[in-house]
Amino acid sequence: MPLVTQSLDEKPEMPEPIFSAAWISLRIAVFALSIGLVLFTIGSSIRTLILPRAANDWPTSFTFGVVRRVFALLLLRRRDYVSRDRIMAYYGPVSLLLLLPVWLTLILVAYAGLFWATGIDSLYDAFVLSGSSLLTLGFASDNTLLHMILAFTEATIGLILVALLIAYLPTIYAAFSAREAAVRLLDVRAGTPPSVTAMLIRAHRIGKLEELGSFWRDWEVLFSQIEETHSSLPMLVFFRSPVPEQSWVTAAGNVMDSAAFVRSTVDVPVEPNADLCIRAGYLALRRIAALFGVSHPAAPRYPEDPISISRAEYDAVCQELAAAGVPLKPDREQTWHDFAGWRVNYDGVLVALCSITMAPEAPWSSDRAPAFDLPALMRKKARQ
Repeated sequence: MPLVTQSLDEKPEMPEPIFSAAWISLRIAVFALSIGLVLFTIGSSIRTLILPRAANDWPTSFTFGVVRRVFALLLLRRRDYVSRDRIMAYYGPVSLLLLLPVWLTLILVAYAGLFWATGIDSLYDAFVLSGSSLLTLGFASDNTLLHMILAFTEATIGLILVALLIAYLPTIYAAFSAREAAVRLLDVRAGTPPSVTAMLIRAHRIGKLEELGSFWRDWEVLFSQIEETHSSLPMLVFFRSPVPEQSWVTAAGNVMDSAAFVRSTVDVPVEPNADLCIRAGYLALRRIAALFGVSHPAAPRYPEDPISISRAEYDAVCQELAAAGVPLKPDREQTWHDFAGWRVNYDGVLVALCSITMAPEAPWSSDRAPAFDLPALMRKKARQ
């Protein structure tokens, strides 16, 4: 057998290293991105469930926006409000519950990247190991110390996310119950749907028109609570009232309109609590609406900034109140200007929130709301 000779000038070919510099760099990059995704997901859950202040969160916004588009498709064949309300009643709860699988999916992908970057050669094996660790199934494992530590931390994060959502539900339903109790009580005074005429005529007939101070104080406190709960827990905005014809948005609008009418038009002693009630109301609606990209003037003034209520609508209410014996101030031009001066503070945000929440029709609020435009929680915070 002939011998194979090699020239001294020829260098033998060296095999390529198993772990090339490019391959190692790729794994380092995947490791860093996966760590970032884990921290991003944990931060999302903290901003949504724990942080006691308004904070825009992309995964939450995206989830609510996608679910809203799905619900829009379900509403295409529904023409009457009752059936549309029946469908939309599920929007808030369904979107809230879907946050958990969204977060768990992000954690699963992130840890699959960590397992692959730290030595699991197959992406499929890394994915299976991540899923087994996250769901604490135990059918896949790796006995290396580093991978055991990763599996333990992934399982811990999954359990914490589940526990956070479970603990979160009583909080959100406590805030919902407090809000809806006030909405139901308003039905006693203003009817359903609530109206300024029903509110003031009923108060006049029972001799309480000059004794509404405690009512304005109660709603001042309620507006403060709604601002705190609905800005830190924005999904509460979409939890609909048990009675289809009632809504917290139209109720808020009716209270502020009634207070504005008492301060501007009704001939009764000045009630400062009505002023404070209106201010608490429009501050709450502005800050909640800002979460959905609704802009508003910082210091609106009428007539430079218009309102959605016409002078004819205002005069019609005045005529109805006068016919029922409610005492009105004589200078109608001045009372209209005063009323519009109060209404301009909350007109735009009130109508916008009626559109966003698909509120039932009520005078001077949802009856003039435009059609719903963008998915909920998908816009950036509005500039004021």
